Amino acid sequence: MTAIDRDRSRTRRRRNPLTWVRGGGVTTLVFLLPMLIVFGIFAWYPIVRAFIMSFEKTNLVTDPTFVGLDNFAKVLNDPLFWTATGNTAWFALLALIFGYPLPLIAAVLMSEVKRAKGLYSALAYLPVVVPPVVAVLLWKFFYDASPTGVFNTMLGWIGLGPFPWIQDAGMAMPSLVLEATWAAAGGTIIIYLAALTGVAPELYDAAEVDGAGIWRKVWHVTLPQLRGILLITLILQIIGTSQVFLEPYLFTAGGPANSTVTLLLLIYRYAFQNSLGGDYGAATALSLMLAVFLAVLSIIYFRLTKSWSQN
Repeated sequence: MTAIDRDRSRTRRRRNPLTWVRGGGVTTLVFLLPMLIVFGIFAWYPIVRAFIMSFEKTNLVTDPTFVGLDNFAKVLNDPLFWTATGNTAWFALLALIFGYPLPLIAAVLMSEVKRAKGLYSALAYLPVVVPPVVAVLLWKFFYDASPTGVFNTMLGWIGLGPFPWIQDAGMAMPSLVLEATWAAAGGTIIIYLAALTGVAPELYDAAEVDGAGIWRKVWHVTLPQLRGILLITLILQIIGTSQVFLEPYLFTAGGPANSTVTLLLLIYRYAFQNSLGGDYGAATALSLMLAVFLAVLSIIYFRLTKSWSQN
């Protein structure tokens, strides 16, 4: 046994309630107690209550009835569940294709600007400041399907349109993704700009000496240096887009022809648009299924990318 192991062994033997109290354990617990109470009431208790409710038939008006796995079976047998799952996956895929690289490209271009960089940063972040409901209602006005609509008028100048936008089942989801990308990209741009300040300028100088242009510098210097940030923003975007609710609710209410019904919108319908008081059992069952799926996905994602992100 090495000296370090002997010291660790003696330390473990000396640990007891008395040494914990003398070491300030009670003081630490007293300071933590208010936070633990707040988290217990407003975070942990609702989670436990929702878990219990997923096995009950309840509308929060009459007495709940234990039904076991019936709520989960009801959700899985609902044809609209699979429609909502496909729509949510389609939204997430479109958001990844268009919304994931766009903030990075914008941040790299803004980092190359020599003047008025603060102005560009403020303009990029401005959509985040706009209240989400206001942003959706503003874009709903832009998406007017008539030839005099804002977007249709602009496209008419170059001989395109008019387009039905959110009134067409095929165009509705891409239209929602476009607005969601505009509304959320600013925050990610600021994160990338902050991360770019940590990249050593010597790396760019060395790449420039080797004759690398801007795109080769981005590929061989910027992206490897931002690897950890890119992995975090990727999983955060997947989780966020899997829980999209505001855009389909305010733009189309799930239409046309259920082409924009998402899982969170379906949860809302279970809870508030069925019978008196809603079917909260089915709503919480679907919520629990979504939470478990995202948790498992996150664990698998971090395990698969752990070694790559640390290299």
